[in-house]
Amino acid sequence: MSRKLLMGPALRRLREKNQMSQSAFAERLGLSFSYICQLENNQRPVTAAVLLKLAQVFQVDLSDFSEDRSRRLLGELDGIFRDQRLAGDLNVTPADLDRMVHMVPSLAEMLVRLYQHQLHLQDELQQLVERFYGDSQQIPSAPFPHEAAREFFNRNDNYFDGLDRLAEQLALEWGVEPGRRASVLRARLKEAHGVDVVASAQGSLELRSYDARRKRLELNASLSDAQQAFQMATQLVFLAYGDVLQQACIDDPALADAQTLTLARQGLAHYFAGALLLPYAPFLQAARESRYDVEWLQRRFGVSFESICHRLSTLQRSGARGVPIYLIRVDQAGNVSKRQSANSLHFARHGGTCPLWHVFEAFVQPGRILTQVAEMPDGTRYFGIARSVQRGGGSFAAPRKRFAFGIGCELSQAHELVYADGWDLQQPREITPIGPGCRVCPRTDCMQRAFPPAGKPLHNNDFSESLVSYRL
Repeated sequence: MSRKLLMGPALRRLREKNQMSQSAFAERLGLSFSYICQLENNQRPVTAAVLLKLAQVFQVDLSDFSEDRSRRLLGELDGIFRDQRLAGDLNVTPADLDRMVHMVPSLAEMLVRLYQHQLHLQDELQQLVERFYGDSQQIPSAPFPHEAAREFFNRNDNYFDGLDRLAEQLALEWGVEPGRRASVLRARLKEAHGVDVVASAQGSLELRSYDARRKRLELNASLSDAQQAFQMATQLVFLAYGDVLQQACIDDPALADAQTLTLARQGLAHYFAGALLLPYAPFLQAARESRYDVEWLQRRFGVSFESICHRLSTLQRSGARGVPIYLIRVDQAGNVSKRQSANSLHFARHGGTCPLWHVFEAFVQPGRILTQVAEMPDGTRYFGIARSVQRGGGSFAAPRKRFAFGIGCELSQAHELVYADGWDLQQPREITPIGPGCRVCPRTDCMQRAFPPAGKPLHNNDFSESLVSYRL
């Protein structure tokens, strides 16, 4: 026997498209109100007579009501969600797919088209790779390991309760305090694990190097007390608490390959080290008392500007949450090397970020803290600060790194930050319209665009500057 044709959602979409009530829809078709209600709720199947009436009255294409079309679409969706590169750890059931096909078929078809487009682009990229490098070079079928590891931290809101609480407990037990952190951890490594900590040779660029056979940890001689402690704590967690690191990773299928797992474990070890130097409860209390004054917190805990910014973005413990902070680190070329968000701010995953964001202005005014109220295309407003920092140096020939850091929160919580003093947060004097990145930003009236808005005609003549080599 053929399957009953239950097309309630399709009938409802047709009725709503024509802006008709159920009673008006029934009257137009010459059917009873109760019958239409039953059809829309899939309590009665659609008969051939009803389909013909729909075609006559509303001039619809009967293929829109074809069960074969729905089954085809369902099969294509099933294939997409069997692709582990995309589905990851999502648990999408056949019932979920069936509801999507019947309730929102237009979105289901768009998803299929996007997937097919992605496969087409990947095929074209593979052809380019083979053209220039030979057919032995393969493009990655999954995100690069560093991208997958970064997404692992974002999925966990950059907070790992087990590691954080362990670090806080050990900091209290061992007496890890500003000014004497390195000596405490050096003694701990020697007494508990037989590891000697020594300074590396002059001119070495490595921050930390561990020789497991000789039980010897070499640290860069230029590191401060806090930096030495951070590197020792990172090595310590590998030696003594590898099971805790494993537990933090164990349930995430996106960390299946060895390289991604290694990067995630390294990131978790750094997380532990930061939490050991900046224990959660004392740090949260100091952050609240200072109203998130980064420079005051630097002096209080004896660590870098970056360390404070990073720790502020992790204050997500249940029952003791800080202000949800985003963190971004960029270089002068626009490369984003850190991005974490404990709030709703969306960062572009590829292609850089918005050039109107004040984090880039920070390079022009080195060392100065800049403030900004920014508005995303969806209307959400954020208050943030940005400052440039420099690492390295120590001699004329020593290389230096320059970064700019941006942290901030939603405007509704900006009053908790000392940097918002002097701003009228109800009616800010200046609001900068920004976006997630030029490749995906929908704004059409931006003078700073590097790429045209996707799917929209261009009306901004200034965008032509990127298409020609001169301007009179």
